[in-house]
Amino acid sequence: MEWLWPSNLSISLSLFSLGLLLLLHVRAKSSQKGRPPGPPGWPVFGNLFDLGSMPHRTLTEMRQKYGHIIWLRLGAMNTMVVLSATAAAELFKNHDLSFADRTITETMRAHGYDQGSLALAPYGSFWRVLRRLVTVDMIVTKRINETTSIRRKCVDDMLQWIEEESCKAGRGAGIHVSRFVFLMTFNLFGNLLLSRDLLDPESKAGSEFFDAMTGLMEWSGHANLADFFPMAEAAGPARIEEENGERSWEGHGDCFEVCEGEGGREESDK
Repeated sequence: MEWLWPSNLSISLSLFSLGLLLLLHVRAKSSQKGRPPGPPGWPVFGNLFDLGSMPHRTLTEMRQKYGHIIWLRLGAMNTMVVLSATAAAELFKNHDLSFADRTITETMRAHGYDQGSLALAPYGSFWRVLRRLVTVDMIVTKRINETTSIRRKCVDDMLQWIEEESCKAGRGAGIHVSRFVFLMTFNLFGNLLLSRDLLDPESKAGSEFFDAMTGLMEWSGHANLADFFPMAEAAGPARIEEENGERSWEGHGDCFEVCEGEGGREESDK
């Protein structure tokens, strides 16, 4: 009779698992009512494996089969994909508040920087204040016209850097143009806020700033397990990628602290 106990236990567990899967399947079917059409997904993983190595082509094929708006389940995250300009215009015209927020990856939440950025902050009163400051004080025609000479100076400096780098590299050699564009953008902010350049392409700070920004962009685009399965936020691989993103943010912040310190010293010297 002793052998019956493990046998009965395994049968009970199998029946329980089967019932749980059926319950989840029924709930998933009922929750799909009123949603846009889309491909059936795998249990747990949803449509993650359906996208393949070239998601843009896969989505184009799905548009031909399911229409301009499709529904995907990426892990535990439900995602509505809009695949035409007409549908997007209609969506944001009539339902703009419902879709005002955007998905913020775990890497971009490092140090809470997503809470203070116009591009990343969740929709709410704070975001509306930031948007009002930008639209009223920064991108108005009068302010743009006032900064024309500053922007022209920064662009001319960038072109000079590229020309000098081209002469050093020699004929036929490649030039990392994006590095100079990053430095020019940062110097533009410096001239607008502090009336001076902040970084030089030959300086150590300039290289560190570019490396920090490149690392930040790279890690923000990486797939993170916690982005698709929030319950796995404390898992090893998810934490590793988040920590790498945090290091990129820290390098980015260090550059700003150096520039702030230099600006403070200049003010005290005056």
